[in-house]
Amino acid sequence: MSTGKSARVLPWRPRSLQARQLMAASLGLVAFLALAGYALDRAFLDVASEGQRDRLRNYVFAYAGDVEFLRNGDLYSPDNGPDDRFDRPGSGLYAEIVLPNGGWISRSASGPQLPEATMLAGGEETFEGPLPMTRSDGTPGQVYRYGLGMVWASQDSAPDAEFPYTIYVMEDAGTVPRQVRVFRAALWGYLGIAGVILLLLQTLVVRWSLWPLRKVVEELKRVQRGQAHRMGERHPRELEPLTDSINALIESERENLEQQRNTMSDLAHSLKTPLAVMRARLDSDAGDDELRADVATQLQRMNDLVSYQLGRAASSGHTLFAAPIEVEPYAETLVQGLEKIYAGKRVICEFDIDPDARFHGEPGDLQELLGNLTENAFKWARSRVLLTVKPGDSAPNRRPGLLLAVDDDGPGIPEERIPLVLQRGVRGDERVQGHGIGLSIVQDIVRSYRGELQVGHSAELGGARFEVRLPPGL
Repeated sequence: MSTGKSARVLPWRPRSLQARQLMAASLGLVAFLALAGYALDRAFLDVASEGQRDRLRNYVFAYAGDVEFLRNGDLYSPDNGPDDRFDRPGSGLYAEIVLPNGGWISRSASGPQLPEATMLAGGEETFEGPLPMTRSDGTPGQVYRYGLGMVWASQDSAPDAEFPYTIYVMEDAGTVPRQVRVFRAALWGYLGIAGVILLLLQTLVVRWSLWPLRKVVEELKRVQRGQAHRMGERHPRELEPLTDSINALIESERENLEQQRNTMSDLAHSLKTPLAVMRARLDSDAGDDELRADVATQLQRMNDLVSYQLGRAASSGHTLFAAPIEVEPYAETLVQGLEKIYAGKRVICEFDIDPDARFHGEPGDLQELLGNLTENAFKWARSRVLLTVKPGDSAPNRRPGLLLAVDDDGPGIPEERIPLVLQRGVRGDERVQGHGIGLSIVQDIVRSYRGELQVGHSAELGGARFEVRLPPGL
């Protein structure tokens, strides 16, 4: 039975980049040190084992050089061995010479019970171990043994003047393990110290490498708190696309907000006068017909103002990361409608559209650009309009720009009138129907995309040319 509130499950948060890098690098470092330690340990074991064999073999040859036999075959043993441990009982290093009818052992072998030794053929050698033995105090032990079969020959040529013998040298099996333990203790101690130092250095390197990212986060927090208006300019090239996109987004949002504020302010200011006129006329003694005409006039004026401000607001801002849009389908739809409207003029619109050209923005902005420019060209053209769309300038790691131009064979625009034509509400010719805000809307859209609008003479058709250049996008 439930008696209270259910436990809130906290959402899982992914680990930070620093924690991920430290964890991955630490695991890699630990694995590397473990493999390196294992490889060094195995190499030392092999070297120690091979070293023990070579050491015992050298002792055997040292004894072989000192051993002499009397004429009757008795062994003349050396007084001192190649190592003083051969002269100390129970030292852990033993020597034994096996003869056909007897043998000899070093003083160190007096007391311990060594493994039974057999004769080896001449030139035969063997390395065995660990073999069981009993120490002088009765405790069990193990030894490694190297043996070499040899043949002694006197200067006489008689067949019985030579006979075989075998020399064995044995060493306590604990010698190599003790060396291995000492080596392992030193090895893993030094590897541990090296691992700690490398981890500290790794931490410093990770923090240093992530410092630019932390700087970006701090700059973004300052922007959020209102302490800065935009991100800084100096960042590693891997982070530049991110900071540029953030700055573009900040600027776009700021421009949109400012545009909305200006639109509402302009609309409120523009409506004051018609409202004041209507209030004054209502308070006057004007007749119904006169009052109705005045109200209709002011209502029409207000309707024009609202349409103008709504058109202005609709043209402000654009999506920074919109999908690329193919231009030709929109152009065909608009031109088909314009050719019907201006069918009496028999104006023909020609296309020069590159198949690779794409508009990176909102479809409504593309329609406004094409619609206003082509309609303006149809108004002034005598018989021909040319629409040109090509890819614009390009930049590394950015979307290509766009060139959009509309030419007509009309009378053209005198150079001194171009600034006037581009003003809001001004028409090139008052006799031509329109509101004079089409080109202004085009300018607002082009400005929002950081592009430029150029008006000049059409070298191909002889009339006016309106050329829009949009720069490479983010």
